Parts: sequence; C-alpha cells; structure tokens
Amino acid sequence: MGWPAHRSGVERLHASYAAIPPGAQVRLAKRTSNLFRPRDSADSGLDVSGLGGVIEVDPENRTAEVAGMCTYERLVDATLPHGLIPLVVPQLRTITLGGAVTGLGIESTSFRNGLPHESVLEMDVLTGDGQIVTATPDGPHRHLFAGFANSYGSLGYAVRLKIELEPIASVVSLRHLRFTDLDEAMGSLGEIVEAGSHEGVRVDGLDGVMFAPDHVVLTLATWGAEPGFPVMRPSDYTGQQIYYRSLQERDTDLLTAYDYLWRWDTDWFWCSRAFGAQHPVVRRVWPRRWRRSDVYHRLVGWDRRYGIADRLDARAGRPLRERVIQDVELPLDRVAEFLGWFDQEIAMSPVWLCPLRVRASADPGVRPWPIYPLEAGVTYVNVGFWGTVAVGPDAPEGPRNRAIEQQVSELGGHKSLYSEAFYDRETFDTLYNGAELARLKDRYDPDGRLVSLYDKAVRNR
Repeated sequence: MGWPAHRSGVERLHASYAAIPPGAQVRLAKRTSNLFRPRDSADSGLDVSGLGGVIEVDPENRTAEVAGMCTYERLVDATLPHGLIPLVVPQLRTITLGGAVTGLGIESTSFRNGLPHESVLEMDVLTGDGQIVTATPDGPHRHLFAGFANSYGSLGYAVRLKIELEPIASVVSLRHLRFTDLDEAMGSLGEIVEAGSHEGVRVDGLDGVMFAPDHVVLTLATWGAEPGFPVMRPSDYTGQQIYYRSLQERDTDLLTAYDYLWRWDTDWFWCSRAFGAQHPVVRRVWPRRWRRSDVYHRLVGWDRRYGIADRLDARAGRPLRERVIQDVELPLDRVAEFLGWFDQEIAMSPVWLCPLRVRASADPGVRPWPIYPLEAGVTYVNVGFWGTVAVGPDAPEGPRNRAIEQQVSELGGHKSLYSEAFYDRETFDTLYNGAELARLKDRYDPDGRLVSLYDKAVRNR
C-alpha cells in the first residue's frame, strides 16, 4: 500500500477516534473476527479501513512493514514472491497481524520461532487516550511492548508493525510419523524440538494430530524437496482431497509453500464437516472460493444468532450441546496426562497438537511476556479442540469448559482467551498477571476508554 496510503489510513483512524463521544468506550468498527466468544457489536468506532495492507517488504533485510489490520493472507501474498514468509504464519487466512500479536497466534514453526509477537521489531500502538506511541523492546514504551501480547485490545490497537521474515523454499516436504502410545509420541516430539531434526533431516515445521490416544500422527515439515524424497509432485487439498485425512493415509507428502501455509484453512482443520463440506457430493458443488475458514466462521455466526442447531436438536429430542472451542497450552511432560483425561471426560476428536518455545530469552524460569504465562526454557504443546458436546440443560453454564480450565490449571498449563472463559476475577488475575495489566492500563488508558481484558475474555463485553 505504500507509506502515503498508510499515513492516510492513520489520519482516518485519528478522525474516527475524535468522533467518539468523550467517556464512551472505544472499539474497532469491524464486523469480522476470528474470536469465538460473544462480544458487543460496534456499529461505529475506530475506522481501520485504511490499515489493511502491507506497507513495504525489504527482501534484503528480511523485514516487512505492515498495517495492523492486514491479514496474513495479504502479507503472505506480498512476501512469498521474494521467497520469504513471516516467522510464524497462523493457520487461518483472515487472522490479522495486529490480532495475532495482541491475541496471540501459533503454528508449526513455533517450536523454533515462538509466537508472532516475538518477531515484532517495533510497532505503533493507538492507546486508550488517543495517542499513537512507537513501542520497541528497549525504548521508553518497552513495558507496553512486552505487555501487549495477550492484551486483546485492552491496552490499545496495533497500527503498524515491523516484523522479521525468513526464507522458505517453493515446496515443503512432509513426513508423517505414527504412534500408538501418547507417552512415546510426546517423547519423540520433545526430542525433535530439542534437536531441530529427525534422523538427520532438518525439521522446519512441526505439528500433529491425535485421532485417538492410540493413534497420534506427528507431521515434520522441511522447506524444500529432499534428495530422494518419494513424492515428486505437490498434492492439492483445495479440491476433493482433504488434508487432515491424508495424515491417516500417507507417510510422506509434498505441498507448495503456499498450500502448506494454508493447509488447515481450506477445511478449517476438520470443522468443515459440520457443514457437510466434506461429503463428496456436497464438496463437488461447494464453490472452491467458499472453502475457507472465514466462510465457515460466518456460518457459525448465523447459527448462533438464530439458534438453528439448538432448534433442530430440540425438535429431534436431542440434549442441548455445549460449544467446546479452546486452545490450551501445557508443559510437554503433562500433555499425555491431559490428553488421556480429555479423551475420557470430553471425548472429542481429532485434537491438534503444536509445540512451542519462548524465543525471547533462554534463561529458564524467566517470563519475558508478562501477561502470558510462558516460561523460557520450557517446551509447551498447544492442544486445540473445536466442536460441541451433548450436555443437556446445563450446557449454557459451560460445565465441560469449566472442567477443562480446572484440569489445565492443575497440570501447570493455561489457555488462550479467544474463546469463552469462566474464571473468577482472582483466578484470572493470578493466571494473566492482573497487577501488570492494571499498571499498564493506568498509564495508557487512564480514563478506561478501552474494555478491560477480564471484561472482554470472561464477561464478553
């Protein structure tokens, strides 16, 4: 979009802030979201329509200047022609860069590159008092820079971000390792994370799926086609074939870099089956351009608005269902225990597995990002599960989600806040450093123009 267009977008942003009545809460005037918790609608608010593009790409220094509302789809479209990608590309196309930094994001490169906010070199943030400050790791706003991760817009909104990029080949080689024992699978995962390789082959991306406790698949990705690799032609999972099923059917695979980055988006991992999009007949007539996570997300929104699924269940005499849509992160040595409990108590599959390590510091016990409880020197595994469970009349109270929160805490883990949360205020402040949040809030949003993190994440305001 270039710098002149970006400056114009910032001017519109400032004008829209000035138009919000004094004392009124400040929100983004956007209707799309990748959140899975209810939120108040915003018919008016901050105009971010001019902040949705890539400002510039610097291939020589491997950096990009990006507007805060730019989606990763647009960002990849700009960097991939240079053979470069962001250090972490979240799985869904329409996640924005600003959203991934303030709300966190994760993908298969996170075991070596951490989370998206760890590759940010500097960022301009619109704070609650209407100022735009430039936050860097060691500048005057370094505490805002560190506390921005996991703040979900409660401290401000990213207007511009300068991020690191890394090289990627035109194709990606995949190897699928199968395990019939959870402890063995997690042990192998830990070894690969530590070594950065497997059987002498470099591993650039690492994630996995638990189809059942005795059926776990780890997928090892290497940028480029390895010599002697058995697959010579890239597979296509944007048509009739479905990516997650290939993990059960193949030992090796080859994808273009572009298709690897968006391999989970086409079928929203496996969640497109809820809409019939994986049925062979339906899939043939379902337009390819509609096989995207944002389309499925809108369908979920319509269902929630009109209660379609609940009405159908009630008419058929089926029990009310509870939405269990969460990503939790646990220390590697507690993951097998959690997955065994989850299979018994929640009985939902498949489950996504993605290892990560904090990139910012190598000092064990250090918590470099104060609002998000990750310690340096520890390997965590993100466990993602998305679906519904038949519960009955207690479903609105979230009994399964509450049980998951308790179990995760008992095992020394925590969960992302993009979906519904049920913590009491004291527990929430303990888990997510309420004292530091309050201190940053006092400095950058002294009049409380922005909704607090607890009100957003738990009270759905």
